[in-house]
Amino acid sequence: MPSDDYTVHIVDDEEAVRKSLAFMLTMNGHAVRVHESATAFLEFAPNIKSGVLVTDLRMPDMSGVELLRCLAAGKTMLPSIVITGHGDVPMAVDAMKAGAVDFIEKPFEESVLLDALERAALQLKQKPVDSEDLASVRQRFELLSERERQVLNAVVAGLPNKSIAYDLDISPRTVEVHRANVMSKMKAQSLPQLVRMTMAAGFGPS
Repeated sequence: MPSDDYTVHIVDDEEAVRKSLAFMLTMNGHAVRVHESATAFLEFAPNIKSGVLVTDLRMPDMSGVELLRCLAAGKTMLPSIVITGHGDVPMAVDAMKAGAVDFIEKPFEESVLLDALERAALQLKQKPVDSEDLASVRQRFELLSERERQVLNAVVAGLPNKSIAYDLDISPRTVEVHRANVMSKMKAQSLPQLVRMTMAAGFGPS
């Protein structure tokens, strides 16, 4: 839920995107501050008492992953959400390893970002970032066949179906079937959710 206790900091090099996100979040009750670059945000970051970061992954001065690493190095890490374009899944996974709470693929529905902010806000209250029960996730993982685990690893690594099919010497259609089975058995509604569960449970590519 929106709260006066924290501010959502939007970092994106495109003014139209900053304004659009700021308007949407403000209309939903969030306090918002925009930053035109990762560098500008890093200069402001020490002043933040309680905030959540929403940053684009690809920016000219510094990537979202580099931004998170700089924040961590400066001990000013914030609960962060990374917005990524299609095909950037490996970089998004790197962002989560660097401390991001979530990543969202473009284009996305308004509710997706709002839900992600709610999860990020939980971290500010020192509650579990993810509502997923790790024991339950691990039990689901055990239900996967060896082939399904191979497909899971490849999907989380950001490989397209054709590449997975080539690497595993199976047809793209078979990959689609295994991928659907993985999503069903893991009870994942989206790729970002599958990545969150996989990383939280310690599975997937290193």
